[in-house]
Amino acid sequence: MSNTTLLSDKVPFHRRISYALTDTSGNLLYCIIGGYLLYFYTDVFGLSVGVAGTLLLLTRLIDAIDAPIWGFIIDHTKTKYGQSRPYFLWLCIPFALFTVLTFTTPQIDGSWKIAYATITYILAGISYSGIATPITSILPNLTRNPNERVILNSFRMVGGNIGNFAAVTFTLPLVAFFGGGNNQKGFTMTVGLFAVIAVIMFLIAFVDLKEINTEKMKAIPVKKSIKTIKGNWPWIIVVSANLLFWVALTIRTSTLVYYFEYNIGNKHLVPLINGISIIQVLGMAVIPFIVKFSSKRSTMITGFLLAAIGQIIMFVAGTTLSVIIIGWIIGCIGSGIACSMPFAMLSDTVDYGEWKTGIRASGFLTAIGSAFCIKAGTGIGGFIPTQIMGAFGYVPNTVQSHASLFGIQFSFIWVPTIIFALGIIPMLFYYKYEKNELQIRNDLTANKAS
Repeated sequence: MSNTTLLSDKVPFHRRISYALTDTSGNLLYCIIGGYLLYFYTDVFGLSVGVAGTLLLLTRLIDAIDAPIWGFIIDHTKTKYGQSRPYFLWLCIPFALFTVLTFTTPQIDGSWKIAYATITYILAGISYSGIATPITSILPNLTRNPNERVILNSFRMVGGNIGNFAAVTFTLPLVAFFGGGNNQKGFTMTVGLFAVIAVIMFLIAFVDLKEINTEKMKAIPVKKSIKTIKGNWPWIIVVSANLLFWVALTIRTSTLVYYFEYNIGNKHLVPLINGISIIQVLGMAVIPFIVKFSSKRSTMITGFLLAAIGQIIMFVAGTTLSVIIIGWIIGCIGSGIACSMPFAMLSDTVDYGEWKTGIRASGFLTAIGSAFCIKAGTGIGGFIPTQIMGAFGYVPNTVQSHASLFGIQFSFIWVPTIIFALGIIPMLFYYKYEKNELQIRNDLTANKAS
């Protein structure tokens, strides 16, 4: 790939911002689901912890199936707007609407209430996949420059972290403000406000972003898309690590409110702790500089290590807030790095799949690598702590027993620590593929030129 080609593929700054807005919008709504839906179901909506955990697992696993389907759909999309970009326009309102309905409590009881929660959660998840998949699949089509892809991905991750920051920091205060003691009303109005903001940002991104070379792409048969997985070991490695990351992160974020309400004894600290999570931006922002002097594999492993170390520091801290904050900061920097890297690396695995098979299934591969991992990971990550907490006797809105407090602590501290550590294992095998990326891009460029 010539220097002239690389320079011509540089994305203007305003489009980097627009790309960041896509993940800001998605996270503004989806991180409320990851951070507060379990708590909403048990302590506001009125489900038992066991029912809530089972619902989260089953609906998420069923819903996760739609991720590769959305990938197929995107790979077969051909419009004047591009291949991935149109979905920001088409799905921003359905995604916003179904998320608001998920956090709305209807005046019904028993099985009807469970049915309502199941249906709205699945619809929110399906629409999220439809709008999150193109956020990742559009990246290879925004530029052919691998360095520019890393920069774009960093902008996206910073934007996503801002959305996450707003969601997890301001949700509970806004619920209290809008609800005035009625948390059911407060959650509906808070999510409604975020939904309007998200729709506006998605529309801005749709108007400003531009895809390259999509008019030359041909629709890919389903069998050929699946074929790109066979032998694509870098993709398998990245997907495995990313799935483990989202399981661990979901357990940590979904049990945070329980840990601070019952173990620390101050739920009002949750917005402060979540607000500090904006420090993740630091880890995300320095990734392009770290990768220049290291490998993507080493950077990802570093993220996992820091995330696990932060958890251990919080355990050592006990109820000492200052030390808890130190552990939380270290863990957030690590999770910011580990969260960002797979999305940049997925573009490289798309190149590898094309190099190996001649098929460029960017929608299908990135759908499983991103939306599927996020949704399956949040489903599993939402289920595991409910089973642990339930086994130790957790009962919502009551004084917890010593056994219940241990179950909450184990769920919040040690389960994420173990899973973060497990995420390192697949990444140990990634280097042999990463060192050949330049040759792969040169071969692809030569093939297209011929």
